[in-house]
Amino acid sequence: MINYRFLLFILGTVFIFLSCSGEEVERLNFEEQGREVPEFNADSAYQFVERQLRFGPRNPNSTGHQQAKTYFLNTLKKYAGPRYVYAQDFTAKGYDGDTLALSNIIASFNPQSSDRIMLCAHWDTRPRADRDSANQDKPIPGADDGASGVAVLLEFARLFEKHPPPIGVDIVLFDGEDYGKEGELSKYFLGSRHWANNPPVEGYSPRFSILLDMVGGQNAQFPKEGYSMQFAPGLVNEVWSIADEKGFGDLFIPKRGNKISDDHVVINRILGIPTIDIIRYNPDSKGSQFAPYWHTHDDDLSIISKKTLDGVGKTVLELIYNRVNIAD
Repeated sequence: MINYRFLLFILGTVFIFLSCSGEEVERLNFEEQGREVPEFNADSAYQFVERQLRFGPRNPNSTGHQQAKTYFLNTLKKYAGPRYVYAQDFTAKGYDGDTLALSNIIASFNPQSSDRIMLCAHWDTRPRADRDSANQDKPIPGADDGASGVAVLLEFARLFEKHPPPIGVDIVLFDGEDYGKEGELSKYFLGSRHWANNPPVEGYSPRFSILLDMVGGQNAQFPKEGYSMQFAPGLVNEVWSIADEKGFGDLFIPKRGNKISDDHVVINRILGIPTIDIIRYNPDSKGSQFAPYWHTHDDDLSIISKKTLDGVGKTVLELIYNRVNIAD
């Protein structure tokens, strides 16, 4: 309970700052600052993916789910300090009438700063392999769909401890994103729905938020997702511009894609926080065509690419450390 109260104080300053600063800070104002950017370590990020997969599938109420929760809390406490990490526990009803025990995990870095941004990913894995040819009722490993986004954020946390970011950063790992069945959105995004409807502090309003989902697969491409362009086009264009400058234009392709329902839509619509989604899919498909291993048992460590992790990590770090204008 001490952790939670302290976190409320930290996050509460965000609302006060943004309410009183008037025009002092533009949320989506970017330019090169000349600051040093720490080196993203793709090998370390890969190891964070591998570590998650050792727990097996992390679908709600599984043994792997509980073990992963403990691991995330302990790891983030090591990097952020125990007072700055909090598990937002909640429950939801499953398809069979069972109760799902779920947890969003929140960690704050540079807590003294009232000027903040948010980074997020989902940490749960799918309880069924809808797209597989066999064993469709068994949970998937979730190397890319879940573990990759979390791995990048854990690597950020490791770097934030050694190189405090110039702006306050809150990492949020959402639970229950991938629980729902195809064509039935009501049981997807359980963690982000709960978090948005029950924010750690009323009025929490960071400048912007970036969601990472399926950001580690081989031969990945990230088009400019449609909802992201609707809610925060300036942020999208800045991220994609940085990627091109850094030599990752083959990953962050300059093409507008379809609208993808994901946690960022919930955050945008309920809290109005400008949130974009870096997510792998084929922009030329009529629907939402994801990787061939998506929602299958092939979503395992063999499809993870250090090159992809490196491109995402270096691009987002450049934004955080060297492109965000900081109020005096």
